[in-house]
Amino acid sequence: MKKLAILLVLGLTVFAEKKPRQKMPAFRAKSMGGENLSNEALAGKPALIQLWATWCGYCRKDQPIVEKLASEFRDKGLVIVAVNVGEARQKVESYLKDHPRPGVKHVLTEDTSLPGLIAPQGFPFYVLLDKDGKVAGVQAGSGGEPSLREMLTEVGLGTN
Repeated sequence: MKKLAILLVLGLTVFAEKKPRQKMPAFRAKSMGGENLSNEALAGKPALIQLWATWCGYCRKDQPIVEKLASEFRDKGLVIVAVNVGEARQKVESYLKDHPRPGVKHVLTEDTSLPGLIAPQGFPFYVLLDKDGKVAGVQAGSGGEPSLREMLTEVGLGTN
């Protein structure tokens, strides 16, 4: 009887329907490089939004992974938006001078509505949008490269 229950649970899991994706609420952002970002600007491209802070050790640990994914999937349209939450422009600029993050669009809290819409409980915090601007995945905290790659499979990326 126990084996039958386990098989039923596994079978139901395999055939369970995924919940429909929710549209990302309308947002605006301006990168530190002056680029305007919004739902409309990202339409047709998968986007990984990372909320982070310079003082966050887990964010620093994820930084090379995020850069690697940005480089690896740039040709497939992946846009990575790194939103620094709650820190002064001068502090972030100084950090990025010492720790550049190529291939990533940097945004400050003052230049976006994203932190208020997402309301992360910790850092890093990731939101993955599909090409239609719908939320395809959310990750609270650092899960390392395997976790981010797994999330990217939801938008047809993640493995090369």
